[in-house]
Amino acid sequence: HGETEWSRTLRHTGRTDVPLTPFGEHQAAALAPRMTSWHPVLVLSSPLVRARRTAELAGLEPEIDDDLLEWDYGAFEGRTTDDIRAELGDPGWTVWSATSGLGESAADVGVRAGRVLDRVRPLVEAGEDVALFAHAHLLRILSAVWLDLPAERGVSFVLEPTGAGVLGYERDTPALRAWNA
Repeated sequence: HGETEWSRTLRHTGRTDVPLTPFGEHQAAALAPRMTSWHPVLVLSSPLVRARRTAELAGLEPEIDDDLLEWDYGAFEGRTTDDIRAELGDPGWTVWSATSGLGESAADVGVRAGRVLDRVRPLVEAGEDVALFAHAHLLRILSAVWLDLPAERGVSFVLEPTGAGVLGYERDTPALRAWNA
């Protein structure tokens, strides 16, 4: 999705329904020309307004899928990593390494991502395109699961606002075909 006030200020934005900023709306609308020659047979979106609105501004009509909700950050929702590190006295803390305080683990998010992939995989294997509009951490985990990696390996796939990832195959092997495109 496009930029929100919370993403701009590096706040963990999980389940809070924060709208796009004017710049985020511009980012989303800039996707529309890229979509005109591409015709996904299925478009899924998180129910949160920032993802839904991004899909709409890109010129697509998404079906809502609750499994595309962002990671539940629990006690860390709306807070920056720097503030959490200072409070905990742990300069290396990340959501990826947290052992408490989160509403769900990376593995829990991976289970949800797996359900989305189970739904879309037959279409992709049949040569069809599918578009998913969701959130950075969820999509990073979904990409790791696609590649048959542990959900926690999503840490290695940095995804910018309105950055697109293209998942597919290299012959019969799940592959990352493009990232932050």
